[in-house]
Amino acid sequence: MISYGQFCPLAQATQLLCERWTLIVVRELIAGSTRFNQLKKGVPLMSPSLLSTRLKQLAEAGVIEITGSKGNYTYTLTPAGRELRPLIELLGAWGHRWAPSNLNKGDLDAGLLMWDMRRTVDPAVFPRQRIVVQFEYPDAPKGERDWWLVTENGEIDLCLNDPGYDVDIVITCSLKTMSAVWVRQQSFRDAVKKGDIKVSGDSRLTSKLQDWLRASPLARLGSIGKIPELAWSAG
Repeated sequence: MISYGQFCPLAQATQLLCERWTLIVVRELIAGSTRFNQLKKGVPLMSPSLLSTRLKQLAEAGVIEITGSKGNYTYTLTPAGRELRPLIELLGAWGHRWAPSNLNKGDLDAGLLMWDMRRTVDPAVFPRQRIVVQFEYPDAPKGERDWWLVTENGEIDLCLNDPGYDVDIVITCSLKTMSAVWVRQQSFRDAVKKGDIKVSGDSRLTSKLQDWLRASPLARLGSIGKIPELAWSAG
């Protein structure tokens, strides 16, 4: 960690938090991730060694607590870490309003998108019996074109391999289109009307998709301009 050589509290905070990836790791911890593999899903381009380094730095600074044994560590926010939540939310809301992504190819990641959706969709919108929603992204890299979200009894599972259940809804669109919907640059219903998203399945279920998918929590904050509690869960 590079020191700014200043006693100013802002300088002390930024030299800890503004190293590359650190705030994104904090975002994942606030979102509910407590295991290394969960954190890695939220920062897929971050190397495991760098993630380990950042977690150690946050632990040494008293932002997180690491418990458990090697290979089975749990990472939890301390009171100091939990106090970062308003900062993360304000930065996310500011980014939505003033520094939105152009959704260029380099910003698109099917795995990150689906992981974010998996922990944010509202399972209460659908019946408690198993409902399977398949997502098809023809333009995604090979091996990341088909995803399944399975909701059952209020729980959500994300599958990259066919879980073998009957599919109730199929959603087909470009990765860019679904990313735009997720960050509230376009509504799901508008994308369907324009033909950018194709939906097939039981109409009683497909009519509820907009409410089920909701949107990125930080994008929702940026849209409404206030800071409510967010319904994040890593599962």
